[in-house]
Amino acid sequence: METITKNEWDGFLKYFPSCHILQTSAWGEFKSHFGWYPVYVVSGRSGAQILFRRLPLGYSIAYIPKGPVGELTEDLLNQIIKASQDNNAIVLYIEPDAWEGDFDTALFTSSGFEQSDISIQPRRTILVSLESEEDEWLERMKQKTRYNIRLADKKDVIIKRSTDVSIFNQLMRVTGERNVFGIHNDDYYQMVFERFSSVNNCELLIAYFQNIPLAGLMVFFKGERAWYFYGASSNQERNRMPAYLLQFEAMRLVKERGCSVYDMWGIPDFDEDELEEQFTTRDDGLWSVYRFKRGFGGEMKRSVGVYQKVLQKFPYNLYQMVYKLRKRELV
Repeated sequence: METITKNEWDGFLKYFPSCHILQTSAWGEFKSHFGWYPVYVVSGRSGAQILFRRLPLGYSIAYIPKGPVGELTEDLLNQIIKASQDNNAIVLYIEPDAWEGDFDTALFTSSGFEQSDISIQPRRTILVSLESEEDEWLERMKQKTRYNIRLADKKDVIIKRSTDVSIFNQLMRVTGERNVFGIHNDDYYQMVFERFSSVNNCELLIAYFQNIPLAGLMVFFKGERAWYFYGASSNQERNRMPAYLLQFEAMRLVKERGCSVYDMWGIPDFDEDELEEQFTTRDDGLWSVYRFKRGFGGEMKRSVGVYQKVLQKFPYNLYQMVYKLRKRELV
């Protein structure tokens, strides 16, 4: 089995213009600053970027985020397993870019994989279609969301594109403290913006009132898809509803870039009935996030999740004992 180079992987991905952004070499290079390194394998018209996280004693963890690219074939899966073994991985996690009901897991099952109980990327999300005109987007939204978008506009909230990630970091720290959830450090957001904006796959938008930054988001886009990975807001002027206009302007921006789907990325992993019953009373975890995102008129979807194959049982069991897998769902 031979792996390929980054440039060869980039060439391969030209045949898949709408593959998930987490399978691009830009993501692999970005994650290399945080303890991971990428390896690329291709079999015919299918391939995968495998991320390896170094562990003590020369071991590693293998992880394929939102891949493979193209059809998962037996030959490709064997190559992925072989590459993982060559990099001394104790476990291989594969998180397909697929929704429940749209993915055949038979090949995983026959190859010794099992459904994992860990959550790496968020299982459940909301997809907003951008194929129609803006008036139709607004019509699909909840009445209160439409009202808040127009209110922000009337209350002189201005949305600007920015390259100043320090503003976003300040907003993110306030958001993390207010909502009591984990955030990355400043370098993380700086690096991810620099890496993806340099290849024209990311924009930073900031909402202002009288030159005071009130909210910000990073939107990523590739091919027909866009993703809202990171968002933040201050505690000032919240009555002006800046986050609502910010999202609407992000949708406009990625529509101009040719995207037809806007992935709002991450809501509580409960059935829709339960979400609708409890979103007005719960504020823990991602519940307040769901309360905000549900208003934009999208379709709720749930991914197939993570499949794992233990490659070295003893060190894997030891790893499970010593290192607790993080509960936070962070990209």
